[in-house]
Amino acid sequence: MNFHYHLLINPAAGSGNAAKKAQIIIDLLDEKNITYTPYYTNFAGEEKDIVNKIMPLLSTWEADTEYEVFHLLIIIGGDGTLHEVVNQFYLSAHDFPVSYIPAGSGNDFARGIGLSANPKVALEQVLAAKAPQKINVLTYEEKINEEFGLVLNNVGIGLDALIVSTTNASTAKKVLNKYHLGSAAYLFSLVKAVFQQKPFPILVELNGHQETFQRTFLCTTTNIPYFGGGFAIAPMADPKKETIDLVIVERPSFPAILRFFIQLLMKKHTNNRHFKHFTSSKIRIVSVQPQEGQSDGEDMGKRSFDISFATSSQHIWYAEKEELN
Repeated sequence: MNFHYHLLINPAAGSGNAAKKAQIIIDLLDEKNITYTPYYTNFAGEEKDIVNKIMPLLSTWEADTEYEVFHLLIIIGGDGTLHEVVNQFYLSAHDFPVSYIPAGSGNDFARGIGLSANPKVALEQVLAAKAPQKINVLTYEEKINEEFGLVLNNVGIGLDALIVSTTNASTAKKVLNKYHLGSAAYLFSLVKAVFQQKPFPILVELNGHQETFQRTFLCTTTNIPYFGGGFAIAPMADPKKETIDLVIVERPSFPAILRFFIQLLMKKHTNNRHFKHFTSSKIRIVSVQPQEGQSDGEDMGKRSFDISFATSSQHIWYAEKEELN
């Protein structure tokens, strides 16, 4: 099967590192004499305009169909860029497979599905694939602000959202990204956010019953194990399974907070008594007290939430690392 790759490049992602990774990809495609067309974003949100422009050119995937030329979109940017693109597909009721070269600060989605952060290896995974892989994603509807969309990674209310907000506003993020230490920016923000985040009440509906948590510290509805640039908050989450994982951490004393985060770094936090984990195919969360929110690492602002989740799917075109020669 012959391919025509459409490269949607967000050069600003990863504080500019995406531009360097994109050039690496372009040089490799030129070297291999592979057909491609590049599209660059010049401002935040332009991904939507580019996607609308090239959607008529893209190929849908049918396993039993023979394609003379398959037109595949490759996104080079961060999780936020990928989020914007697949949401545009979702809102337009189109089902196109996409490929992804992770080039952001956190790259949690790529980490969660086993896609290399090394652009050369990631491109090898794309080129080696004979078909896309079906990845579980989450759909959401937020009633208070009348929003709906699709989530690849997670939606967080509370601490992780405050970490995202603090990181995105940090000048240290740009400096650390220059040295390929983008994840460290999240660690610095975590330390700051721990002192700022206050406990808040939430109501959760899942598996036919309701539960209330009066001293919520962190509430993350997730599709993958990671958040915040590599913290495995939900190590049991699997993007190949059609389920939703919900993690709630209730506010402990300050010494217990330190103990929890040490356990988190050691991936032993799931045994902590303040850690609560739930699995369901549908989840509703109500937070009347305004809190910071984040969706796939994008700041949702400080507000109240009445948000419901369900499962859906997105085809990602890549091969497992083990399949490479």
